[in-house]
Amino acid sequence: MSDKKLPVHIGIIMDGNGRWAQSLGKPRSFGHQEGLKTAKKIALAALNAGVNYLSLYVFSTENWKRTEEEVSFLMRLIKNHLKAEYDFYKENRIKVLHSGDLAKLPKEIQKEITDVTEATASFDKLSVNLAINYGGRDEIIRAVNRWTKSRSNTENLTESDLKKHLDLPDVPDPDLIIRTAGDLRLSNFLLWESAYSEFYFSSKSWPEWTEEDFNNAIQDYMTRDRKFGALKDRKKNE
Repeated sequence: MSDKKLPVHIGIIMDGNGRWAQSLGKPRSFGHQEGLKTAKKIALAALNAGVNYLSLYVFSTENWKRTEEEVSFLMRLIKNHLKAEYDFYKENRIKVLHSGDLAKLPKEIQKEITDVTEATASFDKLSVNLAINYGGRDEIIRAVNRWTKSRSNTENLTESDLKKHLDLPDVPDPDLIIRTAGDLRLSNFLLWESAYSEFYFSSKSWPEWTEEDFNNAIQDYMTRDRKFGALKDRKKNE
C-alpha cells in the first residue's frame, strides 16, 4: 500500500458486538469475545499496512451504565486478554498504550494495564492505544485539572498547554476514525484529538470486520483532500 497519504494514526469505535451476537441468538458476551478476536486481526492488518498508531475504543466512561453482568464480563475479558496476549505483542513488536482514567478502574485491571504498557514500552512497530474507561470530555477535564495543578503563575490556558496534559500527548492526532455497526456519531471518542480527523462509517458490525474492510477504509481515506480549514493553493493570477 502506498504511503503517500497513508494515515499515521487510525482510531476505531468498535461498535455492534452485542447486537451482532443477539442477532444470531447468542448472548452479548459472545459478541464481545468475537470482537476481541477481530481487534487482534485488525491490529495485524494495521501493522501490515504500515500504520504507526491504532486507537481502539474498548470501554467508555458511559459503559458503566450497562448491566452489572455485562460490565463484569468486560472487565474479566480485558484483564485476561492483557495478560494472555503478551507473546502476541512481543512477536509483532506491538507497543501497548492506554488512555482513560486509570484510577477509576478495578485495582487488578490497573495492574494489568500498567504491567503490559511497561513490558511493551521498548517495542518499535505498531503502537496500539487501548482506550479503557475513556471519555473525550473526561480526558479534557482531567487535562485541564493537570494543567491547573502544574502552572506556577496566572497565564491563560492555551491549546498547546492542554495538548501537553492529555493522556497521550506524544501520540499524533488521528488522521482517520472508523466506526462500525451503522451509527453516525463519535460517542465521546477522542473529542479534542479528532478536530480534523476524516471519518469512515461502516454498516458491518465489528465482529464481522476483516482485513479487507480495514484496507478499504484506508483506500477511501487516501482519496480525500485534507485542507485543515485552509483553501487549496491558488494560482497567483486568480
